[in-house]
Amino acid sequence: MKKYSAEIISMLCLFFGIFLQAAGIGWFQNPTIALLWYLCAFLPVGLPVLKEAIESLRQKDIFNEYTLMSLAAFGAFYIKEYPEGVAVMLFYSIGERFQDAAVGRARSHIRSLLDVRPDKASVLRQGEYRVVHPNTVLPGEEIEIKSGERVPLDGILLTDFAVFNTAALTGESIPRTYHYAEPVPAGVIATDKVIHLRVTKPYAESTLSRMLELVQNAAERKAPVELFIRKFAHIYTPVVTVFAILIVLVPYLYALVTTDFTFLFNEWLYRALVFLVISCPCALVVSIPLGYFGGIGAASRQGILFKGGNYLDAITQINTVVFDKTGTLTKGIFQVQQVHPYETSDRELWKWIASLEKQSNHPIAKAIVEEAEKRQYELKKVEKSADITGMGLSGTIDGHQVFVGNIDLFESHSIAYPTNLQNIPEMTILCAVDGQYKGYMSLTDTPKEDAKETISGLKALNINNIQILSGDKQTIVTNLAKQLGVEKAYGNLLPEEKVKHLEKLKGCKNNRIAFVGDGLNDAPVLAMSDIGIAMGGLGSDAAIETADVVIQDDRPSKLLTAISLGKQTRRIVWQNISMAFGVKIIVLLLGAGGIATLWEAVFADVGVALLAIFNAMRIQQFKNQD
Repeated sequence: MKKYSAEIISMLCLFFGIFLQAAGIGWFQNPTIALLWYLCAFLPVGLPVLKEAIESLRQKDIFNEYTLMSLAAFGAFYIKEYPEGVAVMLFYSIGERFQDAAVGRARSHIRSLLDVRPDKASVLRQGEYRVVHPNTVLPGEEIEIKSGERVPLDGILLTDFAVFNTAALTGESIPRTYHYAEPVPAGVIATDKVIHLRVTKPYAESTLSRMLELVQNAAERKAPVELFIRKFAHIYTPVVTVFAILIVLVPYLYALVTTDFTFLFNEWLYRALVFLVISCPCALVVSIPLGYFGGIGAASRQGILFKGGNYLDAITQINTVVFDKTGTLTKGIFQVQQVHPYETSDRELWKWIASLEKQSNHPIAKAIVEEAEKRQYELKKVEKSADITGMGLSGTIDGHQVFVGNIDLFESHSIAYPTNLQNIPEMTILCAVDGQYKGYMSLTDTPKEDAKETISGLKALNINNIQILSGDKQTIVTNLAKQLGVEKAYGNLLPEEKVKHLEKLKGCKNNRIAFVGDGLNDAPVLAMSDIGIAMGGLGSDAAIETADVVIQDDRPSKLLTAISLGKQTRRIVWQNISMAFGVKIIVLLLGAGGIATLWEAVFADVGVALLAIFNAMRIQQFKNQD
């Protein structure tokens, strides 16, 4: 209540003064007493606005809501309409309180969702676990998390398996199971037992810290509608101020040239004051940013991070969606199916391939290395390893030059291989030692459970230009496309070829392109597209930093949620614009015609602002429909 003491004092003085005036109390009919009484009602709410108006004038910002309200209040006192002069400031102040509360609620809601970083971590040092602040824990150290505790830092799971509540990051209520050596992000909660992690990133670079920074910075990137309204307000406010002056000036000039019209200054000044009050652009200036900020907050609850209100707008305009394959439409969890050695043993082929693949962070490489370690194969030391983009790896092992990768790698280095390998539908990893083919591995990857649902959902939204781009063999990409119902699928693409393909799509000006990917090599096309969407769970840091939208739980169907949320946000914003302009135009005309009073102008202005704010807050209640 103390926070609203100024409004409460002002309201009590105003209403009691109106009662004394209406009841005809003798002493209150004295003009000086009435003026002093209403000044007491005016000052608690009026002084803060007057200070803002003076500060604005010092900064040469003349036309804004503070100066409009100040002019209206002074004008009302000048023509001895004291109650209306107080009401202008009182209800404007009440409206501002509601606006501040709404914006504060939106911001605090996002902070409560994301700023859940623990302030302590149990780290193993000198043979015992010590509780320290997470920002003192270094990558490589081991931490312990008890059941019910939140993971303070990103790390690799050292326990066989563990179940975590991931709601803070992904918005999903269903617990997720992580297995040995899988990366576990900061922010999830251990639910079933004590677990141990090997820390991989410092506190400031953790998944949760990055999410918080992205959403907090999202307010910096304004939607086109929001930018337009801000520019419009700078033009609109001085224009209506000029009109208010003309409402007084034109009748005065007309009275000078005719004897049929009597000009009453106070009457026309009153009409101008009504015009000034109703012209205040508060409803637009506050409710529209609140709408977009609410949309960003609602998205974060669903595990979708929009990096700005402009991307909430942009996602509603897309008509072309291009997907990466591995880790985006497929699980990105590869399993070695068979090993086919040539002039060597199974064990030796495993060692050549796994030793070199250990130098890579690609999901295929990780799958091969993990399987080799399960089989307890001792890997060899690699020297002078090199990543050959889109093809594979090369390196020196025990003095031998080793190549591991796809068919394109072998062809680019003129290494002979069995031609029938080109017809194998599974993914193949070939191996050559000193230029001689030594065999291959076949691996499989399966589509995500909601991949087909995502494609169907996009088509239901009339987004029919859906494509898949992948570096995998064309046969693999074609098979996946058939399973999902995608007509256009392109395989055997290097990163630069993906860029060329996207440039070709962008050549058609009607295309509004969303690219959805997760890998390091997706960063260029994510940046090129009209809206880049990264899978944040399995995705690389480069992809997440480059993208405009991040889907935290790696479910492609969240793209449908993001589009739906963007459309609802846009719809609410335009409802507010239409409502504000509609009501203001009607009351402006009534005020200029002498029909509306200052009371009606005040209630209309504050009422429209409050309705717009409450409407904008509806987006914060958005719930996923799946």
